Amino acid sequence: MSDRPQDDAPVLSVVVLSWNTQDLTLACMEALFAEDPKHPREVIVVDNGSEDGSADAIEQQFPQVRSLRNPDNRLYAEGNNQGAAMARGEFVVTLNSDTEVRPGALDLLVDYLLEHSGYGAVAPRLSDPDGTVQHACQRFPTLFTALCYDSWFGSFWPGSRHIHRYNMRDFDHLQSRDVDQPPGACCMLRTKEWRELGGFDEQLALFYNDVDLCKRLAAGGRKIRYMAEAEVMHHRGASTRNFAKMLVIWHKNRLAYYRKHYGALGASWVRMCVRLRIWEEWWRIGRRNKRDPGRKRAERDHLRQSQRELWSS
Repeated sequence: MSDRPQDDAPVLSVVVLSWNTQDLTLACMEALFAEDPKHPREVIVVDNGSEDGSADAIEQQFPQVRSLRNPDNRLYAEGNNQGAAMARGEFVVTLNSDTEVRPGALDLLVDYLLEHSGYGAVAPRLSDPDGTVQHACQRFPTLFTALCYDSWFGSFWPGSRHIHRYNMRDFDHLQSRDVDQPPGACCMLRTKEWRELGGFDEQLALFYNDVDLCKRLAAGGRKIRYMAEAEVMHHRGASTRNFAKMLVIWHKNRLAYYRKHYGALGASWVRMCVRLRIWEEWWRIGRRNKRDPGRKRAERDHLRQSQRELWSS
């Protein structure tokens, strides 16, 4: 049986996960439907229990969308997996609700995968609303990254040099090239390969799921392409800005990623790095609130609470 879709099936399935971003999601839909694409596409919107009327508004204004409503927030990995499971296209792209695709961008990504069988994924250049290029590609995190990222150890050599390299500050993002992990706000794979990989690992509910997926592609000998010619506008962080437990989940997901790819010793190392970062933050709170003991006490209480949540199962 051929892996290509039937004649009446779309070539591309666009999966958009929406959670309380009504205006942004509607703008995302408007951009998707504003063009007549070269490759027929379907748009699948998974609403993660939004409370702002998003699901109703999308269905009313864009009845051609295939929609799925979750009763609650299933977070990023599970929600996208639900949408990808509905995909009928040969290719599937996960697209953040806080993006607006520029004309022709998704067609360029499809063309690239059609023409380059050795590549497992392709992603576009992201830009701010004013056109500024977002430096969103990164190299895979290592054990040294866990020590240096967002800590004192990353502020001086050799940690500073490592973080500079990890964040690909040596790359202007204006040229196309192969990368370890492209921006997760828009990333395209073959649907067959997505399903063979099992999609996103749902143990990495909100963060590191895209890193893990790219890591598994690379482990299978599949290359990943960053394509600067394809542009997608991205409102940075808008889809997670209102998520209260974001920092705790970020640390939990990072720990799970390292456990998966570096084993028990790697997980123990990351736990130590987190404890060092907590001690650093404790000291920083005291320093910046020398003249405000009430605020210092409140911030340290919040830090203790976050720590308890972090180490809870």
